[in-house]
Amino acid sequence: MTATPPRHQVERSKARAHYERDTIHAILDAGRLAHVGFCVGDQPYVIPMLYARDGDTLLLHGSIASRLMRELGKGIEACVSVAHLDGLVLARSHFNHAVNYRSVVAFGRAIAIEDPQQKAAALVRFIEAMLPGRAAEARSSNARELAATSVLRMEIVDASAKQRSGGAHDSGDDLCLPHWAGVVPLRTRAGHPVAEPDLPAGSACPDSVRRLLAREGHHP
Repeated sequence: MTATPPRHQVERSKARAHYERDTIHAILDAGRLAHVGFCVGDQPYVIPMLYARDGDTLLLHGSIASRLMRELGKGIEACVSVAHLDGLVLARSHFNHAVNYRSVVAFGRAIAIEDPQQKAAALVRFIEAMLPGRAAEARSSNARELAATSVLRMEIVDASAKQRSGGAHDSGDDLCLPHWAGVVPLRTRAGHPVAEPDLPAGSACPDSVRRLLAREGHHP
């Protein structure tokens, strides 16, 4: 009898697979939006959710009124996927077109964080993952807001990463064709900030945003 491979083992394009935690963590840290899959009874769900990594765990949050958040927080098996699209790979043939990407698939069980102090700390981690330095520039959650928010912690039990980089893999017979081939890089970048119209006149752009803009080559 053939043994069932581990659930996180990459079966297609195995040369692109990575299982080391540093690679997995780097891909997770580069993202903000995950797709979280789980089943309630016979019904599967996949929910796009903001996340933050905290060591070997993922933090997820949503409304306390969400039935799906309550179900997920009961500790059922969950699968989280994160992907970054880095480039369009244009080949001389339709068959060899591809994309450059980085992705992670992680498995584990989520549990609800009930302690108010731990929940508040987790929400700070969310804000810092969104924009480093921002947590100190805004008001912390109050008791009412904490009570209205469900925060889940999912230990990463199994995970794998998969990446593709480089150019097109055209066959030798196609190299003489007159079609352009190459890579069109893609990236998500910050634009110029748009202040809320009810801010007091002359309000300065916060340091966290200034640092982000500086990394992108902008000036507020």
